[in-house]
Amino acid sequence: MSSTETFRVDASIAVAADPVTVFGYVSDLTRSGEWSPECQGGEWTQGEPAAVGSVFTAVNHRKPEVVAWAPVVRGEWTTECEIVRSTPPEVFSWAMRDSGGRPQESVWSFTVTPADEGSKLTHTFWMGELTEGMRGILADLDDGAAQKFIVEWAEKLHGDMRHSLARIKAQLESAS
Repeated sequence: MSSTETFRVDASIAVAADPVTVFGYVSDLTRSGEWSPECQGGEWTQGEPAAVGSVFTAVNHRKPEVVAWAPVVRGEWTTECEIVRSTPPEVFSWAMRDSGGRPQESVWSFTVTPADEGSKLTHTFWMGELTEGMRGILADLDDGAAQKFIVEWAEKLHGDMRHSLARIKAQLESAS
């Protein structure tokens, strides 16, 4: 990983479930359609589920109004991600792969820590060097528009994370 950081976004929530239960749920990416505003789910296409080096192919959908002025993918598309860290019941991370199948510095993580009456769940997104997709989005934007996009994209991700965490909390707490 490089020392460059394009941006980092995170959000946390208290969940009335033990860390093992929370980790088991968030590391099952096939269930991501239950919580994510964009990822509709998918399947493990290489390796064992949730193991470092395994690949998950996700089906995603983005609404037209998301950062509507910017040239981002809309509608349905697929992505591949590779599990880069899986330390039950503490940290689960995956990196988005480029078109050549290499992990990029576009890493999503869930961190679970014990807390009073359950767990604290933190959802993080980190981008180091620009990804293949971000380079494409920013290619035709001037510096001001590129900076505006990064700010608005980080705000969009933060909103998505808060939405995901609320849905994870509801799902886990209704199951207990």
